[in-house]
Amino acid sequence: MKWSWKIARIGGIDLRVHATFVILLVWLAIVYFREIGTVAGAASGVFFTLALFASVVLHELGHALTARRFGVPTRDITLLPIGGVARLEYIPDKPKQELQIALAGPAVTLVIAAVLYVVLRVFGLPVIVADDVIVQQGRGAFLAQLMWVNVSLLLFNLLPAFPMDGGRVLRAALALRMQYMRATMLAARVGRVFALLFGVVGLLYNPLLVLIALFVWLGAAGESSATQMRTMLSGVNVERVMIRDVRTLAPSDTLDTALRHILEGFQTDFPVVENGNVVGVLTRAGLLSGLAREGREAPVANSMEKSFRTADSGEPVESAIARLGDCRCRTMPVLSDGHLRGVLTMDNVGEYVMIEAALRSVVAGD
Repeated sequence: MKWSWKIARIGGIDLRVHATFVILLVWLAIVYFREIGTVAGAASGVFFTLALFASVVLHELGHALTARRFGVPTRDITLLPIGGVARLEYIPDKPKQELQIALAGPAVTLVIAAVLYVVLRVFGLPVIVADDVIVQQGRGAFLAQLMWVNVSLLLFNLLPAFPMDGGRVLRAALALRMQYMRATMLAARVGRVFALLFGVVGLLYNPLLVLIALFVWLGAAGESSATQMRTMLSGVNVERVMIRDVRTLAPSDTLDTALRHILEGFQTDFPVVENGNVVGVLTRAGLLSGLAREGREAPVANSMEKSFRTADSGEPVESAIARLGDCRCRTMPVLSDGHLRGVLTMDNVGEYVMIEAALRSVVAGD
């Protein structure tokens, strides 16, 4: 995510914090100070928040490490004001695997709450504390509050609001009895219903629920689209989807040549070829930057992207677009026997998916 910074690496997984999370801590420090009236009290409140988010990190690690058992790597875990997000490379299509991954996080939260309960009982500390102030100062109140917040997070996460944990559990359970795509669509509909409920309740009582509602709504839509794309692209190779009519540039060509190509057609990114080999990609952003920096007569070589990915015409589209997502280029040259055969763009993949979806709906209607 943009505006996020790496702060640690746990179990081979980068832990990142988003800028909005830092803003949250500052805002909470002000709220705690106004409520409690002392710097020590405000610091205690911030520390409680950090302890809570440490629980969130363990929750996300539960998802990530369980996914690793099934060969699914995790890109990173990012802390946001609404919680943590573990970015898995992909969600397994096998419902039983997804079910285990989805339940792993809540299971960790349950263990945290149980451990805190045992500690409180062993040391004879109160399990129930009043909630008159933001952070109680009484003996054992910190641990008791942390325990109950984890219990609340556990119950909230298990709501069937796709793509939250409970929603993924619902999707996996439905997928055991029906097609994966249909299970995703049903789970997404349930998620949107919960998003509307969160939004209404949030407007009346807690603005944070409005943010969660937005996250659930957009997440459900995004998951539906991603699942539809995976379904439509299953078994399809790059050659079937790639753009064949491609204009290329040479490193010695001027930016003015690229500019004329853009104005004369629809292509915005250009493979740069020298002696039959692709040596770079001139993106639209690179072109504009080069024009502003050096003018029209500057050579393409000065502005082209040299760190680019390529695809083989015979490989599955899914593996190619996974690499495209990690690249700063929006266009991936497609090669066959080392020679340029076309380019792959997410726009063209999206058009292919829409056409396939339309054709399948016609067949289903017949």
